[in-house]
Amino acid sequence: MNPLIEKINAKQIKKDTPEFRVGDTVRVDVWIKEGKKERIQAFEGLVISKKGGSVSRMFTVRKKSGSVVVKRTFPVNSPLIDKITVIKKGYVRRAKLNFLDKMVKEYKVKERGK
Repeated sequence: MNPLIEKINAKQIKKDTPEFRVGDTVRVDVWIKEGKKERIQAFEGLVISKKGGSVSRMFTVRKKSGSVVVKRTFPVNSPLIDKITVIKKGYVRRAKLNFLDKMVKEYKVKERGK
């Protein structure tokens, strides 16, 4: 790759993002703009997929509130993300947990040892 592009990409990458995997429960604090006001809203759920590399890394978080399931995809290096906090480390045997949409029963993730 062009050294100029690599230099620009290096400036865009956030250094303070924690290490997390698919199966971990995370809380993502996102800046929300409502009219002229801005506030931080937390989105907490299970990481069901990670994709991309370098600047274009993305991850999808699945949250269940009541009987409604919400999936949201976040770019890791987005300026709209204030911080990512790992709540619980989980152990799964899949790279993507997209099968959760078709499951009737609740899926339980085993906790990973430290």
